[in-house]
Amino acid sequence: MVNASEQSLPLPEAQLPGSLRRFCKATTPAKIRLMAAKGLVPVRGSDQVTLVVQLSADPDDEVRQAARESLARLPDSILWSACEAELHPAVLDALALFLAHSEPVLMRVVGNPAVLDSTLERIAALGGEHVSERIATNEQRLLGAPRIVEALYKNPATRMSTADRLLELAVRNGLELRGIPMFEQAAQAVQGQLIPEPSEEPLPTDVAFQESLQQDDDDPEAIERDRVDGSESLKQKYQPLAMRIAQMSLTEKLRLSFVGNAAARALLVRDCNKQVAMSALSSPKFTVKEALEVAHSRAVDESLLRYIANKRDWLRNGELKRALVFNPKTPVGLSLRFLSHMRLSDLKALTKSRNVAAQIKAAASQYLMRRERAGRAH
Repeated sequence: MVNASEQSLPLPEAQLPGSLRRFCKATTPAKIRLMAAKGLVPVRGSDQVTLVVQLSADPDDEVRQAARESLARLPDSILWSACEAELHPAVLDALALFLAHSEPVLMRVVGNPAVLDSTLERIAALGGEHVSERIATNEQRLLGAPRIVEALYKNPATRMSTADRLLELAVRNGLELRGIPMFEQAAQAVQGQLIPEPSEEPLPTDVAFQESLQQDDDDPEAIERDRVDGSESLKQKYQPLAMRIAQMSLTEKLRLSFVGNAAARALLVRDCNKQVAMSALSSPKFTVKEALEVAHSRAVDESLLRYIANKRDWLRNGELKRALVFNPKTPVGLSLRFLSHMRLSDLKALTKSRNVAAQIKAAASQYLMRRERAGRAH
């Protein structure tokens, strides 16, 4: 097997078939390399594919562009046969990259024993449903490269039943998938489920999960306007999605919190299950604006407010700190930490507020007096 570090193009001359080397040497005139890139030399089959891919990384711009155009025009019969042949892993990687839109190409690349783990990981993250299914059936490869499992799980196109099956595979073989948010919770939940065998067609639960993704909305600003304007609640606005979420299993909710959009996260972060709520909040997609919504809410669990109060990158937002201080559910110790960042108007409001703890009001009064004395001194 060729190491991942040796997959870059152009390949060293020694790693090319002997019949191709004369067309790819640095000393070969650019005119001849250009003819080869256009497919005008006597090379056929998988060798032709290797030649065109090699020249797609040629230092000459014209040669490189011509090779990539030729690659896009190659007949399916040649491409598909080559993808199943004993090609260099770097060539397979390039085919998967340049022809990522072609499902037949990807299906053949992922089934090629020579394909690198790094190539499979990239395809697993971006491929469609059928490609994901093809990768997920190679359990031996997955156990040797857990990052491929993580990529499949994070890909919205991967069936939910397949994601559960991958979690069960990891648990059964003692794999710890650190790249999957809330992995321990999801792994524990999946142990109590009946895991279906792979199937040709998606299961009803797979279809329902995909429909939930289609009903999702990725406009956190619109969700913010709903709150500010006092319009219908999130559950009313996204009623079909809310109803689907209510019927989901724990593993489905945990995965949706990661692959879903803003509307799903807004609903899930308010879920009665603390694991689900924390999963939504800790999603890499969760934004400062979404965190601000949570910080304003008096219905969320205290643990979520603690999480927000310890996210340094989010706390650059002054409004977020203000929302935490004014939220009576924020632990007093955390609120006190942010008092020094409050404006004079905020401190005055805190001293008169009936919602915050007496300790907060007293501390706000002290900060206010100090600020006023300092102002008079100047």
